[in-house]
Amino acid sequence: MSVLVFVESHGNELQKGSLGVLAKAASLGDGDVAAVIAGEGAKGLAAEAGTFGAAKVWVCEDAEVAQPVPQPRLDVLAQVIEDGGYDTVLFANSVLAADVAAGLAARLGAGLNWDLVDIELRDGELVGKRPALQDSVYAEVGWSGTPRLALFRAGSFDATPAGGGEPEIAQVSPTYAPHSTAVKLVGQDAEESSGPSIEDADVIVAGGRGLGSPDNFTLAEELAKALGGAVGATRAVVDAGWYPYAAQIGQTGKTVSPKLYVALGISGAIQHKVGMQSSGTIVAINKDANAPIFEFSDLGVVGDLHEIVPKLTELVRARKG
Repeated sequence: MSVLVFVESHGNELQKGSLGVLAKAASLGDGDVAAVIAGEGAKGLAAEAGTFGAAKVWVCEDAEVAQPVPQPRLDVLAQVIEDGGYDTVLFANSVLAADVAAGLAARLGAGLNWDLVDIELRDGELVGKRPALQDSVYAEVGWSGTPRLALFRAGSFDATPAGGGEPEIAQVSPTYAPHSTAVKLVGQDAEESSGPSIEDADVIVAGGRGLGSPDNFTLAEELAKALGGAVGATRAVVDAGWYPYAAQIGQTGKTVSPKLYVALGISGAIQHKVGMQSSGTIVAINKDANAPIFEFSDLGVVGDLHEIVPKLTELVRARKG
């Protein structure tokens, strides 16, 4: 098996989700794993990809891939697959990666399994795991031919260094199709934020309808600030306009796996559970002793969060001080 991982980079930084997939590929232990990085500063990021298990890193710094648009990267990947003879290509889900994976499947006539949360090598064959029935069961999926393409749900794997050495670096500069360079990005507006994103945070404090009002999200924000974490939200509060969609965690939001997840006033519906169940430690504060979230929490506190959270925040600040 020859595996290639699409490692996404933005702002001269490799994305955590891509590195998690790369580390998972390296852990399969069946042959060398390669990575491909396309964008400005790609060559300078190759060594980091090596620490996550890439024995070889294909880099492309052409002007055509300077902007975060998918089609030129599709040309790069197609060329790398042809040159390297890779039979398996893995992606960490993002808006850009999903577009590239879908386009690559169409161009190569390849099978694409998407929304996977795990993969393993069984009797020489790759087997993927995909949630089904609102994430209540896992279905095993495979591929009928090569190249095999797989797109993994965000947060499926930890970005843990695999202890690799200095990778071999190979330059690639494909012939770009005319339509690949027809799209130009004319501008980007980045949301102003402070602190880590919910995808990268080691600590997340998430709020639900139990907070009572949008103004009470300051309780979650102050606790998250004290813990050095990020703020998340349930779909119900996002739909109600209490908090931005970018913070939504769950089946229709983002999947996260922080070391600590603190749930404030969250009932624990299955749609929310699937987005945070892989967290290291889950702490729930809810006045309803029968809330479903207590069934999968490591620590449950039954009580009024409006009284508990300010005291907890004060204690955290005092301990840090």
